[in-house]
Order: sequence, then C-alpha cells, then structure tokens
Amino acid sequence: MSRLVVVSNRVAPIDEGKQSAGGLAVAVLAALKKTGGIWFGWSGDVVAAPPSAPSLTPVGRLTYATLDLAKRDYEEYYNGYANSTLWPLFHFRLGLTNFSRRNYAGYQRVNSLFASKLAPLLEPDDMVWVHDYHLIPFAEQLRMIGMKHRMGFFLHTPFPAPEILVALPNHEDLVRALCAYDVVGFHTLCDLRCFINYIRFEARGTVTDRGPGEGYYIKAFGRTLVARSFPISIDTEPLVALAAQAANTRQTERLRDSLVGRDLIIGVDRLDYSKGLPQRFESFHCLLENYPANRGHVSFLQIAPPSRSDVPEYIAIRKELETLSGHINGRFAEFDWVPIRYLNKSFTRRSLAGFFRVSKVGLVTPLRDGMNLVAKEYVACQDPEDPGVLVLSRFAGAAEELDSALIVNPYDIESVADALQRALTMPLEERKQRHADMMGVLRRNDISVWRENFVTALTRAPYDS
Repeated sequence: MSRLVVVSNRVAPIDEGKQSAGGLAVAVLAALKKTGGIWFGWSGDVVAAPPSAPSLTPVGRLTYATLDLAKRDYEEYYNGYANSTLWPLFHFRLGLTNFSRRNYAGYQRVNSLFASKLAPLLEPDDMVWVHDYHLIPFAEQLRMIGMKHRMGFFLHTPFPAPEILVALPNHEDLVRALCAYDVVGFHTLCDLRCFINYIRFEARGTVTDRGPGEGYYIKAFGRTLVARSFPISIDTEPLVALAAQAANTRQTERLRDSLVGRDLIIGVDRLDYSKGLPQRFESFHCLLENYPANRGHVSFLQIAPPSRSDVPEYIAIRKELETLSGHINGRFAEFDWVPIRYLNKSFTRRSLAGFFRVSKVGLVTPLRDGMNLVAKEYVACQDPEDPGVLVLSRFAGAAEELDSALIVNPYDIESVADALQRALTMPLEERKQRHADMMGVLRRNDISVWRENFVTALTRAPYDS
C-alpha cells in the first residue's frame, strides 16, 4: 500500500493539545492518522538562513518534516505573493490584490526549495498530496527534478471566475502548474466550474465529463488530469462526543451562567476581511433596531483570533470591528447586559465545542469562503434534542451541502437580521428536523470519506507523469 505524503504551507503543531479548532490542520491530521506517512511543510519559524535539510520528527505512524524560512522568503512567498496576491484574488477581492514580480519570483523560489528538500524523502510508490494556494507550483517543481510520483492537489480556498483570474499577470503559468498534478480537487461544484471554464475558454484545453460526481478529464498544457469537487468535512463523531462532554466543563458553565438565561448567537472566525465580520456586526445592530424585543435578551459572542496582524488590511479590519462593537454596545447596552462580546483571542477545540453547544444560533456569514468548517462544527456540536440554528452565507462552500441552514446573502444586512430573528424564534420541531438533515450530510461525508474519495481518485487517475 502506498504511503501518503502530505505537503502544506504549515504543519500542525505536534502538541495536539494546543491545537485550535478547524481548518486544514484538523482535517489533514485526522486523515494522516488513518494512513501514516509524512507531513511536510514550513515550521512557522523565520530565520536568517534556512537549514540544508528538513527537521524530522516521528510521531507514531507519522513523520513531521519541517523547514524554516529565511526572512526574504517569508516576505516574498508568504506575506507577498500568497497572502497579498492569491488570497484576495481567490476571494474575489481584486481591489485588495497586490501584484509584484519580485513576490512572484519568491513564490516560485520557495516552491522549488521545498520540492528539492522533499524529493530525497520520497519512496518510489509514495503518493503526494499537496494542499492550498501557497503550493500550486509544487508538482511542477517536483517533475522538473525528475519525480514521477502520483501527485494530487486540493485547494482550500475558492477558485475565482476566469474574468477575475485573468487579472493576475501570471495566470496562465499558475494554471499550467495546476495541470502538472494528476488530480486537482476543489470544495464545490462552483469552484470546479470556474476552473473548467478557464481551461475551455482561456487555455483552449479539452474537457470531458466523467459522469455524475466523478468530475472531468482535462487535457491542457500537454497533460491529462482529473478535476473534481471533494467537499472537505470534519471528524464528525468524535466532535459530537467532545461537544457532549464539553457541555458541562467549567468554561462552558461560566459562559452559560454569564448569560443569565439569555439566548446566545455565536460567530467564530479568523480575523480576515473575507469573513464578512463588519457586515455581521451591522446585521446584529439591525436585529436590535428592527426587533427591539431582543434587547436585553440576546447576546452576540464573536470570537476572532488575530490573523496576519502585521498586514495593513488586517490592522484596518481590527480597528473597524473595535469601532463597530463599541458603537453598538454604546447604543444598546444596559448596566446588566452587553449586546456584543468581541474576543480577539483563540480558544481550544474543547472550549469552542462547549460554546457552540450552548448557542442558540451559529452565525457564519463570509463574503466568500472555500468551505468554512466552522459551519459544520457548529452543527455537529448541537444537542439533537434542543439544537441551535445555523445561519449560513450562500457564499460559503458549506452552503452547497448544508441547505437546511438558513441561507443568507451577507451583503443584505436587513435580510440577515430577519434570518436571525427567524432562528431565535424557530419552533423546536423545525429546529430538530433541520439539524437532523444536516447531521445526515455530516455523517455521510466526514473527514475519512473526504480523504478516501481523494486518495481513491488519485490512485485511479490517468498516470501522466
């Protein structure tokens, strides 16, 4: 049986007890625990000069292989091209996208460096599974140095429409690099369609439908590959069990006691402009204005751990949220009630599971998101006998699967407020039915199914190395 070699920009903390909730780290770690193999990527450290070989740490059936980054590489590859160019572009935010030839060269340089350091660790039958926008050129770089392994790529962000992607000066090079993989996976059918449309109308490639749920054969840039949607999910049953246990922890009891019988709306997001947090605060403001019976009876807890705190756009959104929360609290607060509890800090998965459990509404309203695992985590953490209601942006990838949530347009502030009111007043039987429908989805497609689907697709894909 082939080993699985996972490559991602960051490698999850080896001390799992300190690991925060959600995202690539939780998903990939759950997958690798079932297969064994290597997890390769950046250590998170920035140094004067990177070491000549990766640091190897065996943990059970896994080996963590990590490299430090030189300061120049960090600035050009990570802060520069990955997060100032690709991240905003892939989230449809052209106005925030910064183009720089130097950053693009740094992006290619680091991908080449990583490929050269992984190559000696590979065994002939290994399958390489590369993750996310930081590492799009990785397979192309491996193939340039003679590696002929099966290679797959999964994109954890949205994929932009061709009309947006072509604004990127090196868009053709980027898509050519994607075609160096044997399988390219996306969260949603919408993202897949955007990629297919680029192949058809920009690259003039050939696209052949493989049948329902099987994606497409792509012939472009001299390569044959499979492109398909693989909606990522969560480790459902362990999270259900964790939430049931966390319902009675000290932190959860403290939160419950502080509410004094009030209803709680919760949001948990990285502090990022793609998450729609200012619009979310405005929607809660609108709820209190338009439905005054909620004043003094509903609190909104927004947890937003800091992200890329040295980037100007992130400094600006932090200040905007602090101003908005201060304005709303100043407008509505009473001596014994504060409408918004805005926490710019991280919590453990266990703590968040308990917080989700006691929340009557989960508010997940990104302006554009790849999947948004928090939406799925909120559903899994609910008490099936008295579940909360998920209010979910139509622009989150999870909306394709969790259609029993209250689906909203986050740009429509008043409609989101209406959905919040509906969620707060929804009858128990309707809440239970919606929750049961969404749990059916999460149990049919959990993290192990996602992994197995991708690895099976990679095993069966045309081997065009």
